[in-house]
Amino acid sequence: MTKEKIRTKNILSTISLIILLLAIPPIWPYAYYQILRWIITGSALFILYIAYHLEEHTWIWIMAIIAILFNPIAPIYFSKETWVSIDLITSIIFLVSIFKIKSK
Repeated sequence: MTKEKIRTKNILSTISLIILLLAIPPIWPYAYYQILRWIITGSALFILYIAYHLEEHTWIWIMAIIAILFNPIAPIYFSKETWVSIDLITSIIFLVSIFKIKSK
């Protein structure tokens, strides 16, 4: 795995972490949450790809679940309170992925 791909993963994780934390207060229009779904799904799929090549099986499953939860094409709907919890947990997962998914 190239250092470029790992760096890209870290940048995507950081962006995802920030937009998830920004989504917690209910101040945004609906379009923000639609864009959030695309970004989080794309980031999760890219990190899943990296995890697959590094044979990080736990991370493959974690990112697959995130991609399914945030899927913008067939969205899953929860209450705002539930999404706040999901956003917080997912942001922590992206933060941890920065440090745990590394080239061997």
